[in-house]
Amino acid sequence: MGSVSEAIARRTTLGYLAERYGCEVVPPFAGDVTITSLADDVRSVTPGALFVPSGEPDAAALTRARQAGAYAAAVPVSARDQGEAAELPLLVGDFADGRLGMMASDVAGSPAASLAVFAMTGDAQSVEPNSRRLARLLHMLGNPVALIGSFGSTSLERDMELDYPMGPFDVQRVLALCQEDGVAAAIIALDDATLAPQALAGITVDVLGTDGMDSDPRKTTSAEAAAERYGFAMDDQTHLVGRTGESDQIAMQFPAPGEQSMAEVKRSSLAVAMVMAAGVRKNNIRNALRVSHDLGR
Repeated sequence: MGSVSEAIARRTTLGYLAERYGCEVVPPFAGDVTITSLADDVRSVTPGALFVPSGEPDAAALTRARQAGAYAAAVPVSARDQGEAAELPLLVGDFADGRLGMMASDVAGSPAASLAVFAMTGDAQSVEPNSRRLARLLHMLGNPVALIGSFGSTSLERDMELDYPMGPFDVQRVLALCQEDGVAAAIIALDDATLAPQALAGITVDVLGTDGMDSDPRKTTSAEAAAERYGFAMDDQTHLVGRTGESDQIAMQFPAPGEQSMAEVKRSSLAVAMVMAAGVRKNNIRNALRVSHDLGR
């Protein structure tokens, strides 16, 4: 059950969405209807919502959505008759998950655009510790951080109770809440426990970390597979990052209660490489690690 809440959504008309996403408004005079939220389940419908059924829509579900306060529904061409029977204005078109994600981002005001978005790939055993180590380093460097993962999501120091795996509406809602909290950097775990397919459509990743050395040619294949599965964009400004010899060396200074194991050094190294890719200077990282180490004595 996902939604982009009216509390954070941009006011948008059906006509605008139809023009932008190649849809048809039915009836045509409903183009000026303004929607203030998106919902993919009747239980998450609030007054002013555009109801986008997650499964094959039927007239009964659409009627319940209207009774709950939905102003309109988005349905595929095959369900046009069902929508008309529910007496709701319709947005008729192709609503594949990728397009839904872009629409959710649009309605939410593109919250990811105001955040530094870090994403972490890897196997089930590495994504959580690598993500937590990156969050710790960003915090040491003075960044307000959000961590989004099925192992426990936080915005600053606040725990977020979320349902997993998250779909595109859920992700946009969470990012908008993080933006309101004053978060500067959001770390997203790229795994199936956290994200549904295409959940990150409409989001451009700034730094994508891969579990391994930067020189490993397989990191590009891993990144492309993650982008295809979860729908995020990588452009010329995206940094695809693995560990380097330099980041390994800096990582040895990471504060720890005793000697770091080799696995811990690798986690620290990947975190260092990712923040360096984001533009943080090596001296600033060293200084932050030194101060944190001294304070921990």
